[in-house]
Amino acid sequence: MSASSRLRVLIADRIDRAGLSPLLDDEHFDIVEQVGLSGDDLAHAIGLADAVLVRSATRITRESLTEAQHLQVIGRAGVGIDTIDVAAATEKGIAVLNAPAGNTVSATELTFALILALLRKIPMADYSMKEGEWDRGRFQGAELAGKTLGLVGAGRVGTEVARRAKAFDMHVLVYDPYLNEERARAMELELVALDEVLRAADVLSLHVPLTDSTAGMLGETQLALMKPGACLVNAARGGVVDETALLHALEAGRLAGAAFDVYDTEPLAADHPLRRLDNVVLTPHLGASTEEAQRSVAFEIATAVRAALLEGDLSRAVNAPAVGGEKMRRVRPLLELSERLGRLARTLLDGPVQVAEVRYGGVEDDILRPLAASALVGLLAEALGTAEVNFVNALHLAEARGIEVDWSRIRRHGAYAEFIELAVKRKGFETRVAGALLGEGHPRVVRIGEYHVDIQPRGTLVVVRNRDVPGVIGRVGTFLGEAGLNIAGYHQARHEAGGEALAAIAVDSPLTRQHLAALRDIPEVLEVRQVELGG
Repeated sequence: MSASSRLRVLIADRIDRAGLSPLLDDEHFDIVEQVGLSGDDLAHAIGLADAVLVRSATRITRESLTEAQHLQVIGRAGVGIDTIDVAAATEKGIAVLNAPAGNTVSATELTFALILALLRKIPMADYSMKEGEWDRGRFQGAELAGKTLGLVGAGRVGTEVARRAKAFDMHVLVYDPYLNEERARAMELELVALDEVLRAADVLSLHVPLTDSTAGMLGETQLALMKPGACLVNAARGGVVDETALLHALEAGRLAGAAFDVYDTEPLAADHPLRRLDNVVLTPHLGASTEEAQRSVAFEIATAVRAALLEGDLSRAVNAPAVGGEKMRRVRPLLELSERLGRLARTLLDGPVQVAEVRYGGVEDDILRPLAASALVGLLAEALGTAEVNFVNALHLAEARGIEVDWSRIRRHGAYAEFIELAVKRKGFETRVAGALLGEGHPRVVRIGEYHVDIQPRGTLVVVRNRDVPGVIGRVGTFLGEAGLNIAGYHQARHEAGGEALAAIAVDSPLTRQHLAALRDIPEVLEVRQVELGG
C-alpha cells in the first residue's frame, strides 16, 4: 500500500502507545505524534489528518477545525468530551468518538479497595504502625461476608461491583430507576426502591453520573434512613452526596464511616473537614488511575477509530454524523424537539420505562429512526449521563435495558406541518407528550398527557397538576415571584371547569428542592414536576 493512500492519524496527546496497537499495527494508517500543539499549529496539523486522538490536555475548538478538510473522526481516549467542540465537529460531518468502558475494571476494583480499607480500617492501622504503635484493639473491623451491599446505579461499574460482591458472599440490593425487573433478573440483581436500599445496606456504594436528578440525591433525609453502623462509598461522581449532611452524619455516629474518591470541588481543599475524621478514607480521584485503565481506554478508542475509518462503524460516536450537511441543518430542530420531549416524558413517568413509541407527521423522509434515537437520548440522559448516551448508541442502550422501542408515521396533524408524539409506558402507566414545529421551525410543546398546551421547550419547565379552583394560578404565580423566580411562560389547560387542570410554567432558573416542596404544599396543588430542557 502506498504512503499516499494511507489514512493519517494525528496523536495530539500523550496516550499509552501499547494501547494504540490497532492503529500502529495496521498498514492502512500513518501515525503522526505531535503532542502539545495549540492554536494555528494544531489547526494546521488537524488539516492534514483523517483522524485525531486526544485525551484531556488538547482542546479541539471550532478554530482547531478551520482547516479540517479531510478529518473524519475525533477520538477521545476517555469518557468526557468537554474539551471537544462537538457542535462544530457535527456541522462538518466529523464523528466524535469516546471510550466509556476502558476504566470499568479499575473503577470497580477501586470501589472494593475503598470498601475493604474502610471496613478493615487499613489506612488507620497503617498510619498507627508507622508511628511505632502496636494497637490491635483500636482496629477491629468487620467482614463483608453476610453483609448487604446496596448499589445506587447498575451501569457498567455498578454491575461489575455486584458480581464481585457476590464472590464475597454479600447480599446485593440495587436501585436503578432506568432498569426494569426483567433485565434485572437476567443480570441476577434484586431491584428495589431507593428507600429500601438505604435502610437495608450495610455498605452503600454509588454508581451514577452527576445529572440534575442525581445532584445532592443523598442528603440529610436520605442519610438518616441508613441503618446505624452503615458505611457509604462514592467512587462515581462528586456532587451526588451532600457533603455537609455526610459530615454531620459521621460526626454524630449515625454512619460508621465513609470512603470517597470524588468530591464536590476538586482538588479537595486542604482544610476540608472530611480530612480530619478518622472514620473516613479519602483518595484523590483515582478511579481510572491504573496502567491497565490507561492502556484500555487507548485500545478502546484506537479500535473504535479504526472501525470508523475502515468500516464506517460509528457505534462509539457521541454526535450524529450519519445525518450531515444540508439535511442535518434542516432536521436539527426536529431532532432537538424529540430529545426534549424525551426529557419531559421521563420526568412525568415514575419508574422504569418499558416501552417508548414515537409517532411523526411531517414532510421529512427517513427521519423515524433518528427521531426515535433522539427521544431516547432525552429519556436516558438522566440515568446514564450525557457522555454515555448519544444519538448513535441510544437505540442500543435502550435494547440493553429492555426498553421496547417503536416508531411510526402518521398523517399531518391538523395545522402542524411537523408533529412529533412520544408515548412512554411501564406496567399500568402511560404518559404522552407532543411537540410541533411552527412557522420557520419554531418548536413548541403542544400536549402534556391529555392536556393541550403551547410552550417553548427550553430552559426549566415546571409542570403542575392542580384542582381547577379560583385563585390557584395567582397563588402559584405569587409563590414563584416571592421566591425570586421569573416566569417566562405560563400555560394553564383543563378539560372541564372545577375538575383537574395542568399548568406548564417556564421559569428562568430552576426551583430548589425546598421550592418544589413548598409548591407542593399549596392545598390546591396535586403534583409538581420539574425538567431541564436545555438552552
